[in-house]
This record gives sequence, C-alpha cells and structure tokens, in this order.
Amino acid sequence: MTAKPAAGSRCERMRRGRCRRAGALACAVLAMAMAAAAAEGRFVQPRDGQGRFVNLDGSGPKSFAAVLKWAVLDRILGKRRKSPDRAPVPKVEPDLARLATPPGPGEGARVTWIGHATFLVQLDGVSLLTDPILSDKVGGIVPRNVAPGIPLEKLPRIDAALVSHSHYDHLDLPTLKRLDAPIYAGLGLRKVLRKEGLSCTELGWWQSARLGGVEITFVPAQHWSRRAIGDANRTLWGGFLVKGSSATLYHAGDTAYFSGFREIGRRFRIDAALLPIGAYDPAWFMSPQHMNPEEALQAFQDLGAATFFAMHWGTFKLADEPLDEPPLRLEAERRRRGLPAERVRVLAVGETAGIGGVIGARSLGEPPLESASP
Repeated sequence: MTAKPAAGSRCERMRRGRCRRAGALACAVLAMAMAAAAAEGRFVQPRDGQGRFVNLDGSGPKSFAAVLKWAVLDRILGKRRKSPDRAPVPKVEPDLARLATPPGPGEGARVTWIGHATFLVQLDGVSLLTDPILSDKVGGIVPRNVAPGIPLEKLPRIDAALVSHSHYDHLDLPTLKRLDAPIYAGLGLRKVLRKEGLSCTELGWWQSARLGGVEITFVPAQHWSRRAIGDANRTLWGGFLVKGSSATLYHAGDTAYFSGFREIGRRFRIDAALLPIGAYDPAWFMSPQHMNPEEALQAFQDLGAATFFAMHWGTFKLADEPLDEPPLRLEAERRRRGLPAERVRVLAVGETAGIGGVIGARSLGEPPLESASP
C-alpha cells in the first residue's frame, strides 16, 4: 500500500500547482471562445469564472446561509408565515377523446393544464409535455395537493418532453422514464438523462430545434439549477418558445421577474404565455427565483402576449403562502390593471383551452441565433 504524500510535501505542492494551472487554462480557453463568439456577433452563453452558468445579469443562486436561514432558522424562530399544506384546487375531467388527436397545421393549438408547470401542448400534429411531473411527491418528499389532470397512462402519444431545468419539481425522473419520449432541455442535462437511458437534445439560450412542423426555442429565464451537492448551476435553466404554423406559445419554466421578458416579446409574437404565479413567500428569499402574481402580469405585458395562462400554483407546497392564494392575487391585479378577463386565464386542473387559428404567428425581430440537434 502506497502512502499518500503529506499535505505540505513537495509532491503535493506540485500536484496542486498543476491542478491550478489546468483550471486557469480551461478558464482562459473558455474566455477566448466567448470573446471570439462575441466578436462574430453571436450570442454568448453567460458563465462565471468556474464555467458555471449564470443569469443574464450575472447572478447565481442564493447562498447556503440564506437557504439555512429560511428553511431552518426562521422556522425555529417562528418568523415564517404559517399556512395549511392542503387547499382545494378546481379540477375537471378532461375530454380524452378530443385530446387523442392534436390540431393539425393551421388549426391553432391546445393547452391542457396537468398541474404545477406541466401542460399538454398540442399543435401541428405534435403533442408535447412541459416539465412533466405526475408523481405523488416531489423528490419523494413534498406531497401532491391535487391529482394530475390526466393520469400518465391516459395521456395521448407524447412526441417530446420539454424540461426547463434540473430542479426536482420540474425534472422528475420517474415520470420521464415512464413517458420514454425524446427530451429537449438545457445545456448539461444530457449527461444526467442519458444515465437513465433517456434521449436528450441540449439547447443553449436562443438555440432552436425542429420537431415535425414545430420549432422549439430555448430562451433565458432568471433562475438557477441544482440536483445534488456541488452541482449548482452546472446545468442550464430557461423557458421554451413553441412555434407552429398558426400559434406560438411561451412556457416560462421557473423564473423571477427580469428584463429578458421584453427581449423575448420583441423576437416573437406570442399567442399564449404560460407563466408561474406561485412559490413567492417570503419575498426576501423567493423573489430572485420566482415571480409573484403581480410580477407575472407585468411579465405578460412585457411579452406582449395575447393570453395569459397561470401555472406553478396549487399542486405542491413549495413556499409559505397558502396554496390557493396566487389566483386571488392574480385576479385582483388583473382588475387593477384593467385587463380583460378573457386574456388572463386560470385553468382548472384537467381543463383545455384553444389558442390561435388560421393566421400564423410569426417571429418578430431577429430569428433565434443558433440551432441544435440531438
């Protein structure tokens, strides 16, 4: 058995020096690649000095100390808002016969709220599932407040799943493995998913891929990623623009309010914006990563979208506000802003809405800058 060199030995110092030089070289190569891309006018995916992804404003996740304060200390000291773990959420029986066949080209789109950030999105002969989580618990811990709008075994054939980021309430491996459909997700997630035998097309911000007659574009969000200790921001988060022949839909994933909504709205004419309205309390901890209902309506107006569809509320108790509070605040803010009720929709779990029609939704401004393939 060979003894390891002592921490202060010459061999150990040389090894550490080589590691530092290798790390510095990797960062230099990354910086040179980013500089070259910027010089060519291409979008440069933001990263920090260690190669981790960051938001457009350069920010990353809350510190471990902040997480500890919210999750443990404030609870012990009684500073957290108390609310029930359960609440009634409207639920209807879906029309499974209607949903078995997606609209064809020129026939608009349909969205069906399954719960949380999971929607069945159907257009141009394609059926997609966003952030699929049909499990009874998030990560085996947080229980579901309301059953999925459509049980997994009753879903129509799913052509692809869109996964916005790595958090357990958005990337649910048990659901994805049962679906066994191709996955579109942010950079870095292919390695995670391939370990489970799943196919993944990785996308950076503003990169696009095609699925039949549908264009899928990954767009920025204000959030972060982590699935295990030490992997913070090693995989990319974002939202999705889904563009068909006669409808364009935006699914925001998980996001705080940020200036990027205006840029997304500048590039695309959006028929339906699927926006999160829950998990916002306490604001000091949640606002850098989640929107409240008032901010969600501001994002909707920044996007210039035709119709708002609420999500990310009522399904899992992830923050301190009551589960049924978000739609009440959304309605109050809608009235304050004078927005027509038909433009701000809160679907029941299992409810379906039609979107768009014969007039095609077109991209505005610059097209997506890059494309990607599996």
